Amino acid sequence: MCGIVGYIGFREAYPIIIKGLKRLEYRGYDSAGIMLYDGENLKLCKTKGKVSDLEEKSHREITPNGTIGIGHTRWATHGVPNDVNSHPHASNSGNLVVIHNGIIENYAPLKKELINRGYVFHSDTDSEVLINLIEEVQKKENLKLGKAVQVALNQVVGAYAICVFDKKKPDEIVVARLGSPLAIGVGENEYFIASDASPFIEYTSNAIYLEDEEMAVVRLNKPLKIRKIKDDTLVDPYIQELKMNLEQIEKGGYDHFMLKEIYEQPSVIKDTYRGRLHANLGLIQMAGVEDNLEKFLNANRILIVACGTSWHAGLVAEYIFEEFTRIPVEVEYASEFRYRNPIINPGDIVIAISQSGETADTLAAIKLAKERGAFVFGVCNVVGASISRETHAGAYTHAGPEIGVASTKAFTTQITVLTMIALRLAKAKGTLTTSDFHRYLQELEIIPEKVAEALETNEKAKEIAEVFKDAPNCLYLGRGYNFPVALEGALKLKEISYIHAEGYPAAEMKHGPIALIDEHMPVIVIAPRQGHYDKVVSNIQEIKSRSGKIIAVVTKGDTQVRDLADYVIEIPDTADALSPLLTTIPLQLLSYHIAVLRGCNVDQPRNLAKSVTVE
Repeated sequence: MCGIVGYIGFREAYPIIIKGLKRLEYRGYDSAGIMLYDGENLKLCKTKGKVSDLEEKSHREITPNGTIGIGHTRWATHGVPNDVNSHPHASNSGNLVVIHNGIIENYAPLKKELINRGYVFHSDTDSEVLINLIEEVQKKENLKLGKAVQVALNQVVGAYAICVFDKKKPDEIVVARLGSPLAIGVGENEYFIASDASPFIEYTSNAIYLEDEEMAVVRLNKPLKIRKIKDDTLVDPYIQELKMNLEQIEKGGYDHFMLKEIYEQPSVIKDTYRGRLHANLGLIQMAGVEDNLEKFLNANRILIVACGTSWHAGLVAEYIFEEFTRIPVEVEYASEFRYRNPIINPGDIVIAISQSGETADTLAAIKLAKERGAFVFGVCNVVGASISRETHAGAYTHAGPEIGVASTKAFTTQITVLTMIALRLAKAKGTLTTSDFHRYLQELEIIPEKVAEALETNEKAKEIAEVFKDAPNCLYLGRGYNFPVALEGALKLKEISYIHAEGYPAAEMKHGPIALIDEHMPVIVIAPRQGHYDKVVSNIQEIKSRSGKIIAVVTKGDTQVRDLADYVIEIPDTADALSPLLTTIPLQLLSYHIAVLRGCNVDQPRNLAKSVTVE
């Protein structure tokens, strides 16, 4: 959840860390802090609020110089957001400093034991317990910092990515991870540390991603040494070449990252199927599927596990897989799957979906599925993420960095990947006719152009947003493939504008939610021409007769719904199974403009963070 940045080298650390924290602010933004060491003095500054607040405070309170430092931007877990609970945290002696992403689950008994030994705690955080535990181990056993961190971590239960600094060893930073991502950028006579590569992309294209239960001592002008925390085994560092570039993580003239990412969807969908979809040849080629084709074809069922927007993409995939391949599909919340003792058999395939590839609940679901003999296939966006390493095979979405907390392009690229998998299996099983198979390939190939056309509804969405920006509630309705889109549309509105919204299958409205409808209730109805059009029209008539305000997303040229709805947004026509790639676009734009008009922080909605790496 939180963002970690560290630097050791020959440059001034402060500007690197501050800039890096700003790039990681999507991971947490309720407080921030920095530690610098200038060769003599350890300088600590932290504050409630955003990185900009830290920047202002640090210039007032410290001299921000030194070539070694660590910084943190926080999403609160233990302890409310305030100056004291902000990271970094110092040990009682003041010699050791830690920044920490994750949760130490057994912090309470550890804290009690440390208090009995004379330690005093100033914050409510589990992280302060960890740094004092490291100090106690170091002092009691007379250990070097790296060994003390290792011993201490073998006593804790939970998840962590940490950076630890000891002013008595000012030429090194000790880092470790379990369940939370941590990357080390390798430069010439310098190292960078971060939760992802975005803070150091302009300095080096070489990165090492620590695996779970690994730690490293990052020393100035010395080769990196990585060890297993449990048994002290040395690990050969694997240096990856980064594929992202600086332009991808900048706003590029847009007011918000979210709007930029909405408008990137035509290009990133094309990137997702580039090299995989060959409509002219009638081929789909995906290495992760081809290498395991027999497993897919012989599957008893497919289980899809995900959270949030990725779960909605999984629901769309359920419709597509069952329609195209006739393989039974179940979609599970990863957060529930891991705790409900699910029935998993060796003949099952589990597809795990996560934009970041670091979602804690999804990773736990993967572990459970593997333990019970299922074949696990991952769909994620971030190259080198944990899900790509923990699954048996998988596919990247190639959406590029998604900085806005509310997912947009992740949703459409996930659906694109899952659709291609379903089409490939359908061809192999013979469950789609040859003509239908080719028709879908051709339609999917031109979807980016149709998404670009759907983006032309931006001004219309803005006009409607002006009318409904103060609505206290909204209802989203869809049927078939577009029921999950209704759920996703409601989630987007909730996430960034703080308006209560619910998504329902349109036919379920009269089984309860219809009681909410009056002249003050906006109802967003997804009603493309393909699919269950006549049934949706009937549902719209039921709303109309009760004075509900109807906003309809329709196929271009529609007249029947236009006569019933108060507001209409038109999208291009496409195949029913592909319609979610288009119907979701105006809903993203509508949520965005409502949030902007309400003065909400679109890219950093309250209480949320981009990557949920803790339970």
